[in-house]
Amino acid sequence: MRLFAFGFGYSARALMRRLEGWTAAATYRDAEGAATLAAEGVTGVSVDDREGLARELAQARAILLTAPPGPGGCPALPVLVPALAQANAFPDWIGYLSTTGVYGDRQGGWVNEDSRLAAQSVEGARRMAAERDWLEVGRGMGLTVTIHRLPGIYGPGRSALDRVREGAARRLKAEGQVFSRIHVDDLAAGLAASIAQPRAGGIYNLCDDEPAANSEVVAEAARLLGRAPPPEQPLDLESLSPQARRFYAESKRVSNARAKAELGWRPAYPTYREGLAAILGAGG
Repeated sequence: MRLFAFGFGYSARALMRRLEGWTAAATYRDAEGAATLAAEGVTGVSVDDREGLARELAQARAILLTAPPGPGGCPALPVLVPALAQANAFPDWIGYLSTTGVYGDRQGGWVNEDSRLAAQSVEGARRMAAERDWLEVGRGMGLTVTIHRLPGIYGPGRSALDRVREGAARRLKAEGQVFSRIHVDDLAAGLAASIAQPRAGGIYNLCDDEPAANSEVVAEAARLLGRAPPPEQPLDLESLSPQARRFYAESKRVSNARAKAELGWRPAYPTYREGLAAILGAGG
């Protein structure tokens, strides 16, 4: 069985580790990208090679879309839609990785997949548009498109443990502010469950069970490393980078009940505590 990924990064690699017996193909934009894919045993296809894309898409059982949208929308749309049509390809599953940022700020309240979308950043609005566009493609071409809304992804090499070790961790305190997150292996398990049970138009939040303040996560990482946690600082949005400012401008709790009910998925790391402990135990 074959996975085709438009963007072969952290999440796609985790999914491939999960899909036993599968092979992968993925897009690249330059020689460096092609070399990286080849070194990992992934068949590379240039985004400018329409014939090559059509050949690969004709073989794919599942297609994963990970590239973030830009001002012109999802970069995969103008590349893959013509190639899918040329190949007359009907994969079992097309999964678009979106963000829980489409819900905007809920002042700590809960959201689920039926909640009103209220993105309050340019990036969140672009994700909303990309979701809409891919769902329309699915309906128009008879393809099984699913949307997966993700919070912050952490895992080996990308966690609060690394920031604490580097001395870069900050504990910013804002009363009542919480975030959801997901371990990359739980994300991969959720995507694999969706591939096994494809539903056209399906939308799923993939996140852990316990939204928490970022300061709590940093404190736990420090505890696991046997270090004193950095002191809490009052949140000052104006002092943050634009990316961090967007992150801290929103507070919400994201429900994963639909993914559990429809896909039979359960996070192996239901909170950041289990996730960080597992990363550290594996040497991460």
